[in-house]
Amino acid sequence: MIDRYSREKMAGIWSLDSRFAKMLQVEVTVAQVQAQMGIIPIAAARAITKKSKFSVKRILEIEAQTKHDVIAFVTQVAEEVGESGKYLHYGMTSSDVLDTALSLQIQEAGAEILQGIDFLLKVLKALILKTQKFICPGRTHGMFAEPTTFGLKLSGFYAEIQRNKIRIQMALENNRICKLSGAVGTYSGQSPKVEEKVSEKLNLIPETVATQVIPRDRHAELFYSLALYGSGLERLSIELRHLQRSEVAEVTEGFSRGQKGSSAMPHKKNPISSENLTGLSRLLRGYAWAALENVPLWHERDISHSSVERVIFPDAFILTDYMTHRASVLISGLQVHSKKMKQNIELSQGQIFSSQVLNHLVAKGLSREEAYLHVQRLCHSMGFGDHLKKKIQQDSEVKKYFKPQDLQDIFAGQRNQKFIPETIKRTLR
Repeated sequence: MIDRYSREKMAGIWSLDSRFAKMLQVEVTVAQVQAQMGIIPIAAARAITKKSKFSVKRILEIEAQTKHDVIAFVTQVAEEVGESGKYLHYGMTSSDVLDTALSLQIQEAGAEILQGIDFLLKVLKALILKTQKFICPGRTHGMFAEPTTFGLKLSGFYAEIQRNKIRIQMALENNRICKLSGAVGTYSGQSPKVEEKVSEKLNLIPETVATQVIPRDRHAELFYSLALYGSGLERLSIELRHLQRSEVAEVTEGFSRGQKGSSAMPHKKNPISSENLTGLSRLLRGYAWAALENVPLWHERDISHSSVERVIFPDAFILTDYMTHRASVLISGLQVHSKKMKQNIELSQGQIFSSQVLNHLVAKGLSREEAYLHVQRLCHSMGFGDHLKKKIQQDSEVKKYFKPQDLQDIFAGQRNQKFIPETIKRTLR
């Protein structure tokens, strides 16, 4: 991922240094377990534990000749260990160390993602509580529908992020996998007991049935969960983009000192964070598709997945981390214009309360069809400056069903807001 969308800690988790460090952790742990089980000399395991270290520069030099990164890694570390280096990688195949090390990277990166999501939920919750009584237009098809509150609107996004967090947690758990079963998953190089003991030490779980690799459906599930989370952030972003349009102007993104919105138009305050999140979510969905393509490998495996994963794993996690942080900054700095929301409700000329008028007429004894036609007739006959409340008061067929207090309650939006506090409380508990 390019530096523009990379945060230091997450980028570090997916660096070459981190990758080789995880591979070394696997190799050393395997050697220690093998020594405990009498498979290799205890002295050899001690030497591997004490002397093992890697040089990225030297590994790349060897790889330039061998054209094999794991052989280059094992060769370089064995050089450091000396005589006992012959027991490094004993009974293992390349994918044993690669896939198990990848699982460790996934768990470390996943913990960072979950921490970021928790912070996003925290700042979103604070904004929900602040705006739970800010009445605003609800819209369907981009048109006025019924009144809602901005806090309730945000509560839906809060609940969705919570669901996506659970999906990511489940996917991470399904990727907490150790694979040490050898070239085609038959444990021809060492007993399953080694895998069990190494798994315990690394806080992983042995793969149920492996080929030469961990089955890639596990990874596809993970990428799907990240893509779904990204799509949820995009849904929130699109909502905020629409609400920032000049003619709507119900919210505004934070605008820092010295920031400029346009090289030609000094007045501009653009929804750049929301637009950025919208675009980046497209990449996450693309990575999920690539991960799905990695599932059907040939026989016990080929390496068509390898080149893909070198790109999509770092990129997806780094991007998800960046998007989560940017969404948190966006929500933290969001300006919410409650007066403008009320003004926009007034632009509907009272028609935003038409369903309440309809329900009231039905409650007074009219058939639904009859009531609907009355309300539709009044709404469709309105001109500039008219108001549905006034039309009702002036209509001889309809006004008899309304007392002054009925109209007051309906057009104040009281009935629309009755159960909103309960819904928000249920969402945030």
